[in-house]
Amino acid sequence: MSKTKMKVAPGVAGSKNIKYFLVFARRERKFFLLVAVALLVTAVAYPYPNIAMWLGFMFAGYSAIANDSIQTIGTFIASNQSRKWYWLWLFIGVIFLAAIFTSWNLYDGDVSFQRLKSKGLDADPVEFGYLQVAAPVILLILTRLRIPVSTTFMLLTSFSGSLGTITGMFQKSLSGYFIAFTVSIAIWFLLAGPIKKLVKGKAHPAWTVFQWITSGALWFLWIAQDAANIAVYLPRSLSLNQVLFFCAYIFAGLGLLFYLKGDKIQGIVNEKSDVTDVRSATLIDLVYAFILLWFQNLNTIPMSTTWVFIGLLAGREIGMKVSGYRQGPVKLKKTMRLIGKDVLYVTMGLVVSMILAISVNSNIRKEVFAAVANWF
Repeated sequence: MSKTKMKVAPGVAGSKNIKYFLVFARRERKFFLLVAVALLVTAVAYPYPNIAMWLGFMFAGYSAIANDSIQTIGTFIASNQSRKWYWLWLFIGVIFLAAIFTSWNLYDGDVSFQRLKSKGLDADPVEFGYLQVAAPVILLILTRLRIPVSTTFMLLTSFSGSLGTITGMFQKSLSGYFIAFTVSIAIWFLLAGPIKKLVKGKAHPAWTVFQWITSGALWFLWIAQDAANIAVYLPRSLSLNQVLFFCAYIFAGLGLLFYLKGDKIQGIVNEKSDVTDVRSATLIDLVYAFILLWFQNLNTIPMSTTWVFIGLLAGREIGMKVSGYRQGPVKLKKTMRLIGKDVLYVTMGLVVSMILAISVNSNIRKEVFAAVANWF
């Protein structure tokens, strides 16, 4: 007997989508209320630069940490679920303070490790558009939907002085994705046998120490790349009082993130294979740290660490599946679908970022329109 698939009427499918949206909106009504308040406050504050820069920083501080830092501390959270959240917070928080004060001391008040010294981002912001200040709120919404967008593109493109700066960020980020993708495929495919033996049985306690050291180093390197996404709203050289407020606010935000166990975006990490094993988590962090270290020494152009992380996890999933490391009913097709979803999300983030940049920045708008005109 032949099997036939039952077709769902478009009206029925549409009603299901509407019902799902209504359920989601009702469940997240407090969150959307806070978003509405944030957008209203932004509308009142953005014409006043001294207020707008700190408001934008506070929005960016939490949204960037909630969305982007999960790349580096996501595996740390996943593999330390049995430990008290405040010990994890204090460990990561102290490293954050050390990194920021290192940059502030070495680079004359600059907390971005000179990532904002790139041409087009080096000038102190003197005025703000509504969408520039509201961009982190949009990022917060995408984070709530578990969409791993790039905060580098979401927050830096609207401040860029030229299209060339954005192009450089894009090229560096794209190369980061493919390098991470290729390296991780090679490691988890060619070394599948040794890795499988390595993570077999109960982990030795020394692995926990090694993982904390590796995660700490990775977290420091991530700050060196992505602190620019938060500091872009502020003067390029901060006074002592300004850097103290900067650190206190982000430190508190990290505490909330750990208390919530990574919040919604943590699911991007948890749905990947074996990330709760301390040995697997350590290996992911170690590979990621070496890739970021290489890009750290390449140049000071900002890049999307989100793209690097997504590429790393994608290559790892393929390498594990093709090598036969991971046995079971999960098919390669499903793995590719999972990877495709992540790529789609970061692409969506890039599109939203460019729309924001074109809407806010008149220089970018002119260059884009000129480029389109020359193309045709």
